[in-house]
Amino acid sequence: MAEAATDGAADKAEASAHTLPSALTGERRTLQSKAGSLCYYHAAPKSEEQRTDVPLLLIHSVNAAGSAYEVKPLYDHYAKWRPVYALELPGFGGSDRSDRAYTPRLMTDAVHAMVEEIKRLHGEGQVDAVALSLGSEFLARAAHESPDAFRSIGLVSPTGFKGTGRLDGPAESTRGMPWLHTFFVRAPWSQGLFNALTKRSVIRYFLNKAWGSKDIDLGLLEYSVATTRQPGAKNAPYHFLAGNLFSADITTIYESLKLPVFMVHGERGDFVDFKGKAVVAKRPNWLIYEMPTGALPYFEMPESFVAEYEAFLQNQVMKA
Repeated sequence: MAEAATDGAADKAEASAHTLPSALTGERRTLQSKAGSLCYYHAAPKSEEQRTDVPLLLIHSVNAAGSAYEVKPLYDHYAKWRPVYALELPGFGGSDRSDRAYTPRLMTDAVHAMVEEIKRLHGEGQVDAVALSLGSEFLARAAHESPDAFRSIGLVSPTGFKGTGRLDGPAESTRGMPWLHTFFVRAPWSQGLFNALTKRSVIRYFLNKAWGSKDIDLGLLEYSVATTRQPGAKNAPYHFLAGNLFSADITTIYESLKLPVFMVHGERGDFVDFKGKAVVAKRPNWLIYEMPTGALPYFEMPESFVAEYEAFLQNQVMKA
């Protein structure tokens, strides 16, 4: 009862505060694109400390409380050594959260727009990019469509590999259930349901499941609560819950990739079924690594994650 009371009081207070603080340090910028207004963060080291001029783009996952905070450990680390950017996808963080169709196409267009912005700022060179969970599908599709724009991509706990069934439906088809989305948005309790799904205790519950442990990152918990209290916060998540953001052709997309791909997943929690990785595991451009963590390994073992990623860049990217 005490926890419920705390949830209720905190939720009421947060609902009245619509100004979302920055998820990350550095510059917080806005980019106008065909995917709407996009928020992104940028940081870079002093020139004498920079180890590479290849920019790194980070992309968060999609859930009821997605934001750039989900990539904070990587952003903070690489800001010391190379130009780093963190995009907030449409419907999340400081990006446009309007009531519209949220689709893989919209999200992929946002990734393309961010890459073009990085090129505008840094020249026509390639970028490295790392995405988390469902964000991996959008990054993979962007790399499939514009392979020359990327030097490499990293997929952390990527979706689309559960079980052994293939997802090779028609191009750009989704796994969406229109009736379910209609159910979510037209019901008189639509906002009430979202409020219930995003109580602090519920968000903590889902983070526990992602971590496979109660030892979660409390900063991520607090920011996840804050970002769900913004106007329009339910719009993209309801498309997510209805399956509209999951691609039905993603196996085909993953198999099409020719550039170096770094894939990492954990072995603890609710996101451990990656049997489908067998379709790409033997491809020479794919490096697949399993860590003794939950679904966000760079939060739990940042040094080990970075060491593996750096080894990948040295051995499979720079020597390619």
